[in-house]
Amino acid sequence: MRIPELFGSNVFNESVMRERLPEKEFGEVMQVIRSGGQLSMQTADVVAEAMMNWALEKGATHYTHWFQPLNGITAEKHDSFLTYPKEGKTILRLTGKQLIMGEPDASSFPTGGLRSTHYARGYTAWDITSPAFVKEMTAGTILCIPTVFVSYTGEALDNKTPLLRSMQALSAQAVRILHLFGKTDVQKVEPSVGAEQEYFIIDKEKYLKRRDLIYSGRTLFGARAPKGQELEDQYFGVIRDRIGSFMHDLNIELWKMGITATTQHNEVAPAQHELAPIYSPCNVAVDQNQLTMETMKRVATRHNLVCLLHEKPFDGVNGSGKHNNWSLATDQGENLLDPGKTPDRNLQFLLILSCIMAAIDRHADLLRETAANVGNDHRLGADEAPPAIVSIFLGDQLDDLVSQICSSGVAAGCLHGETLDFGVSTLPVLSKDATDRNRTSPFAFTGNKFEFRMVGSSDSVAGANTVLNTIIAEAFCDAADILEQSPDFEHDVRELIAKNMIEHQRIIFNGNSYSEEWVREAARRGLPNLRTMVDAIPALTTEKAVRLFEKFGIFTKNELESRSEILYETFTKVTAIEAHTMSHMAGKHYIPTVIHFITRMADSICKTTEACPEADVSVQKELLMEASRLLADAKAALRTLDDDCEKLNTMDDPKQIALFGNEHIIPDMKALRAPIDRLELIVDKDLWPVPTYGDLMFEV
Repeated sequence: MRIPELFGSNVFNESVMRERLPEKEFGEVMQVIRSGGQLSMQTADVVAEAMMNWALEKGATHYTHWFQPLNGITAEKHDSFLTYPKEGKTILRLTGKQLIMGEPDASSFPTGGLRSTHYARGYTAWDITSPAFVKEMTAGTILCIPTVFVSYTGEALDNKTPLLRSMQALSAQAVRILHLFGKTDVQKVEPSVGAEQEYFIIDKEKYLKRRDLIYSGRTLFGARAPKGQELEDQYFGVIRDRIGSFMHDLNIELWKMGITATTQHNEVAPAQHELAPIYSPCNVAVDQNQLTMETMKRVATRHNLVCLLHEKPFDGVNGSGKHNNWSLATDQGENLLDPGKTPDRNLQFLLILSCIMAAIDRHADLLRETAANVGNDHRLGADEAPPAIVSIFLGDQLDDLVSQICSSGVAAGCLHGETLDFGVSTLPVLSKDATDRNRTSPFAFTGNKFEFRMVGSSDSVAGANTVLNTIIAEAFCDAADILEQSPDFEHDVRELIAKNMIEHQRIIFNGNSYSEEWVREAARRGLPNLRTMVDAIPALTTEKAVRLFEKFGIFTKNELESRSEILYETFTKVTAIEAHTMSHMAGKHYIPTVIHFITRMADSICKTTEACPEADVSVQKELLMEASRLLADAKAALRTLDDDCEKLNTMDDPKQIALFGNEHIIPDMKALRAPIDRLELIVDKDLWPVPTYGDLMFEV
């Protein structure tokens, strides 16, 4: 099948609905998608029957309300289309009520104290703006209906509900801004997102020999391979056959589900790769990125491979992130982040830019929190990812405009791109962009969008986009409140642009965000540097954050506090799993192996000396002494780690437990890893109990 016929073939999209729904019902569905409102139950019944019949033709036997609880992944409970049999026969049915609403058990999902564990009822509700799709699985073909998930008392227990609220808030405030510029035909503004996905692929047989990869998704032990990414020969290199076969099948699966996977390439580290899609509406992009991660894992298994989505599966080489490309588009097709050919005279763009500067500066801590997960602590701040300090990169053209406005209140002109002549008559002369890119910046302008680069590879991008949408909605609201009262709009909008840029210019940094100089400069500017997940979590529940989210109806204070508690618990649980895994591997695998090696070395020394008393056994003795010393260090570190893990069981407060884990367990784990990684370089390869970095990254 060719790509045009293949793409979206498993999606109940607009063209399928147009074909299968009566004109009246199709019109009602499209009106709700575009403008909001409620479907009549009569229309819901018609849509449900059409959706079921379409899915049955695809081979579906069950349907599910597909949702995104607060455990970071997706959830699904499969229900058959079967109805109660009569006279030994049954018919297949999906009603409008079943389509619109479900009732999964909410007791076993994270709630952060919002509900007592003995209360189980929760509700799912159809997100009509994200199309249903069928998923082909070993369990059968399943009709998936994207939904939100809330508690019996109405609190959001998922990532999608607040995301949809934030999109609605942003649209309302952006429309106010555009109406001030005379664009009264605009009724909706939608954030668009393209989430680039980095990942590692390794051999499944080797993976199954590493308990740390199985339990935690990363190597908790492992000496660096003799070769890493030093030669830059992996990046954009020729894709190996086995990986290429995986990518081919992955593309087919994604295209069938309407996911616009367009870019595939080798990333910087050995065994690391990247996939990038085209933009989609924000909530659809979030759904599709979750599907992409799930599909990567499933397709890899078919090829006897394993897809690792952890942010730092291998120490010493590039980690994996997720670049969240964010933009704003009107229902008239205008990209609000396109500066145009003369951005110095584009007051609408300059106002939007100044509002974004204000939003990021005021809420840098919140934006940092959206990238807070345990794996990302090992990645952020290294020379491979943005630091934990949030800043904005604008590039030469926009930075020059901001500088002009801050110094004189107006922009007299702007820089323009030049041409690039290669000096070869047969090569074209290219038009250069007005600015370069900055891969070290956490929030970078890249021509007509912003790229938020801090999100971890395993994370949902729902949190980052919920915060982005909300903080920019607030900035737009503040601007609209002022300008709607203005007697002289052009004068006052210029004043507001200058005021925003002057007050928030400190958030702009176009230099090397990896440098130590920037860390010191950021501190001088007063920008927050929240180095770890535990440091970042409190940003969720500050008075400023509560006021922001409650103003726009995104989260209640209780919902924010519950999410804070879930994050502390998640940090503690993940850290404890890693610590216990390290303890198990050290005690059951590494220490016995080293003892065996030491015994064999001691036997060798004794036998050599006995056979030839004059023989020089200084090398063997040196290795014996070094291995014995490192073994003692490992045993002492293991004892400390086990003791501190026991202390966790005596604590009750989630925050205090997480703080203890951050301050004691994490350093204990590093202390245990160090001597064992050194021993890996001493002990015979045939004795070492697990595949090494070289085995894992280079033998795929």
